[in-house]
Amino acid sequence: MRDKPTTSPPPRHHDVGTWLVRFTARVLVVCPRCGGRADVVPRPGTAAPKYFGELLFQPRRLACGGCGAVTEWAAEREGRALVGAVPGGTEDPFFRRPLWLQTRCAGRILWACNEEHVDALAAYVGARLRERSSSPTLAMFPRLPLWMKSASRRDEVLAGLTELRALAGRSAPADRSGAAHERGDRPRHHHSLFFRGGPY
Repeated sequence: MRDKPTTSPPPRHHDVGTWLVRFTARVLVVCPRCGGRADVVPRPGTAAPKYFGELLFQPRRLACGGCGAVTEWAAEREGRALVGAVPGGTEDPFFRRPLWLQTRCAGRILWACNEEHVDALAAYVGARLRERSSSPTLAMFPRLPLWMKSASRRDEVLAGLTELRALAGRSAPADRSGAAHERGDRPRHHHSLFFRGGPY
């Protein structure tokens, strides 16, 4: 008697309401001096945030391992409050440098902040079954453009994400993607403020 062929269930993705800000702890950008890969991270000595939202207010440092360039960023003040950075688009939210992880895909630009962001997008795009969060107001996945969520584009987008994952392992100016340049597509400022009690 033959064994019945086993079939694995289709990949399932459950969105727990992940915010884009979660992926801003480390952002890979194009170095303003040499054009290689630089890292944007919280300034050394900065306390770990209690909430992801605090990442948008933490002092930052842009550092390039290739040419040694270092630049620092601090949130602007409005009275007693700090004005938070706004994530989204193909520029990092702090220094407004082009993201290192960009590639052309399906006639558009596919981008990510870092490797963790690439992996999260790949898990979502590759899933045949997608379960939405009960509160998608600020969640990342419901806000993705339709072309990224389309089943007909799945293979193209996954291939693009594979390219981004490979780019994350490179850092020389010659490795820079032809898609990684300024576009001025920063998101509309939503005026997030941080008071002593937390972000509002």
